[in-house]
Amino acid sequence: MYESEWNTAHRNRALAYYLKESNLLELEVEDALAIYLKQCSITVRLDELAKIGLIIAYNGVNPITGEKIFPKEVARIAKVLMVTCGMYNSSGKFAANVGIPAKSGVSGGIVASVPPTCLDDHSCPNQGYGIGVYGPAIDSNGNSTAGTMLLSQLSKTYDFSIF
Repeated sequence: MYESEWNTAHRNRALAYYLKESNLLELEVEDALAIYLKQCSITVRLDELAKIGLIIAYNGVNPITGEKIFPKEVARIAKVLMVTCGMYNSSGKFAANVGIPAKSGVSGGIVASVPPTCLDDHSCPNQGYGIGVYGPAIDSNGNSTAGTMLLSQLSKTYDFSIF
């Protein structure tokens, strides 16, 4: 996966050079790109994707163990980025129609994070969920076709939209 991405990362490379020119990238472009693409190419199982989504939903805390994995601020930023750009060029449409913070990958995997929704201190109709989906057929924006449809149906059925 990494080698394939490295050989076709023209847009990412161009963006990295733009960031470097704007003094927003401290590393050399090729070094930064290698780190980014390696992070994008890790192997992960669906249950691990769901666990990642769950921990993000609970603001960096694993609700099963109670362990704090990362700060709440990191989770907040992650959810914002997932909503605004996690589904590539269809992020706006996905946010409006599905409303779940999600990040897709070029392999066809999607991690989604449904934060708990509490009406008051005692009533939480949505306890919060992490969802991992995989479908290798991707659309023109690089998102799993089946995964996107499944998340849309889950959101409508269980009212998971954060909007």
